[in-house]
Parts: sequence; structure tokens; C-alpha cells
Amino acid sequence: MPNSNGNASSVSIRSNPRSSAQSAGKLGPVILITGASQGIGAAIAKVFAREVGGVRLALVARNGRTLATTARACVKAGAKAEVFVCDVADEGAVSSLAAAVTKRFGSVDVLINNAGVFAGAPFAELAVAEFDRIVSANLRSAFLVTRAFLPAMTRRGRGDVFFMSSIAGLGAYPNAAAYCAAKCGVTGLAQVLRAETKEKGIRVCCVHPGATWTSSWSASGVARERIMPAADVARAFLDIYRLGRNTVVEEIVLRPQRGDV
Repeated sequence: MPNSNGNASSVSIRSNPRSSAQSAGKLGPVILITGASQGIGAAIAKVFAREVGGVRLALVARNGRTLATTARACVKAGAKAEVFVCDVADEGAVSSLAAAVTKRFGSVDVLINNAGVFAGAPFAELAVAEFDRIVSANLRSAFLVTRAFLPAMTRRGRGDVFFMSSIAGLGAYPNAAAYCAAKCGVTGLAQVLRAETKEKGIRVCCVHPGATWTSSWSASGVARERIMPAADVARAFLDIYRLGRNTVVEEIVLRPQRGDV
């Protein structure tokens, strides 16, 4: 959790000596991933750790214990990783996060706005506080974090910003009014940022996954084989990042082969 004064806290994860020797003298990109403690966020961190030489990962989430587990896996795979415990829906905490990440790594090359929550309820039964919580976790967080790191990218004339939306950000998803509202907002936010920054060397991509296997599906009764593995969604981020700088994937929709659940 954030410190009581609203600041973000960070913890270094010791590098694997073998991987450090391999990447000596070569500084790879700095990649910041929110919601990196589990699910798709953790999968994104691990695939970048395995496949991008010298990568430096700034891993962000509220749960420091599970975040550290992700960081250790990334270090074992060859990355440099640091944990930043932060509530990314809190403006003060995000300001502190930006200062801490910049002090540790310098400018962020790739920003992946993955943090979010899902909770369903019929529209008529949705409490205002619950609506605010879901919109804050999914939409406000993406706005705050992007606003914090965008100026440095703009000054350098280079950067990548990813937004994790959803198929719920493209159309109606019954019994999920708050989540749909939040993810539609994320989609719009990404489109506006793309329009405003395409002449500034910044690539903006909005990712719309359908049902993806994470721990939240374990009690759903849906067979694991019916939906997408998190590793496949994570690889889409890596493959998009690896495209030449003259190419941008503005939006991508990922669904299970048999369609939505």
C-alpha cells in the first residue's frame, strides 16, 4: 500500500549475477508496468524480462508482496527490476512514483497502463461508491500515470504508451456498467493521446483483450482451455513494441478462438 503520507515506496530486487554480466555496458529500455503483481501485468513483465536484452523494469502495484514475487521471476529471467508500491489512482502517490522512478532509472521508454479492477452488478443495483472505485482504478489511474511520465517522453521525442482497455471498452457488457464506462473512457483517452502525440515521436496503443485466464477466473466454472492465456496477451505487447518506429498499432482486439465467454 502507499505510505501514509501518500508517497510511493520502492524496493530493489538484487540482480542475477549471470544476467548482470551478460548485460554489462548495455542499458536496455526502461519499462514501467502498472498492475504488475499478478495476471496479465505479471505476464507482461516476464515476457519483456525474457526477451529484451538489458531491460530495466519498474514494476508498480499496491501489493508489495506479490509484486516482489513478479520482480524475482523477472530478475531470474535476466532483467533488472525494482518494485514500486503505489496506489496509481492517488494523485499524490503517482507524483511520488514519478520522482522515485526517475531517480532510479531516468526516463521511462515504455509505459504500460495495465492497472485495473473488475466488479459486476446490474445498473440499477450499482452503488455510487462502487462506480467511483471502478472508474478510478481503471480510468483515473491511466490518466494520472500517463500525465506523470508523458512530459519526459515528449522532450525526448520518443516513447511508447500502452493502455489496457477491454472488449468492454468497445461495446455493451451487461451487468458491468462501471467497468464498461471506465474502459470506454480508457479507449477514448488513448485515442486522444494518439492524436495529440503522433507528431512527437510517441506511439500510443490501446489493447482490447477478451476473456483472459487469471486467478479471478479460477472459481468461475469456465474451463481454462476456453479462454486466452495471459502469456498470449502479454506477447502482443512485446510484439507491438518491437515493430519499427515508423509503424504504430493504434488498437488491437484479442479474443478467445471460440469468441467471448
